[in-house]
Amino acid sequence: MFTGIIETLGQVHGLEREGGNLHISINSSITQTLKIDQSVAHNGVCLTVVALDGENYTVTAIEETLEKTNLNHLKVGDSVNLERAMVLGTRLDGHLVQGHVDQTAICTSVEKKDGSWEFSFKYDSSLNNVTIEKGSITIDGTSLTVVNSGKDSFSVAIIPYTYEHTRFGTYDKGTVVNLEFDVIGKYVAKLIEVRGL
Repeated sequence: MFTGIIETLGQVHGLEREGGNLHISINSSITQTLKIDQSVAHNGVCLTVVALDGENYTVTAIEETLEKTNLNHLKVGDSVNLERAMVLGTRLDGHLVQGHVDQTAICTSVEKKDGSWEFSFKYDSSLNNVTIEKGSITIDGTSLTVVNSGKDSFSVAIIPYTYEHTRFGTYDKGTVVNLEFDVIGKYVAKLIEVRGL
């Protein structure tokens, strides 16, 4: 489990294909605190540390993960949002995030406001995921509050700290991002679907 509060940005150091898998080597300031078998969220995707080498560590994304997330778009030198698994007994500053990406979305606009930014996104609504205004959404692992909500679109407001300390500073129109919808909302939607309400 994660909180959606990004700890640091990592940088893609290497990419190696092996069959349907992609081994991703990351250079990061938290590498020295990691151990083999530990879970780390990468742009919101929970992956297991499989190797450590100095300031770099490696995780492996399987074919299904690559098909459902933006990890397949990574290039050497790209930045990645990183968060280690939460520790029970401490404050939960974001919201409950599983690290299981539901689908991707495309950034449709970036609007600079007076002291903040508004980012808008569009996603495939046929997968039955929904947002609600003032509800929680996770974008590339970042816990955020929905500002405007439509059937297949939504916006979020980004403060300068988040803009500077996450991948949001690199987003532009057309950027593909990972979405994890609120876990409570997913259960409610599933219950309505199953019971035909």
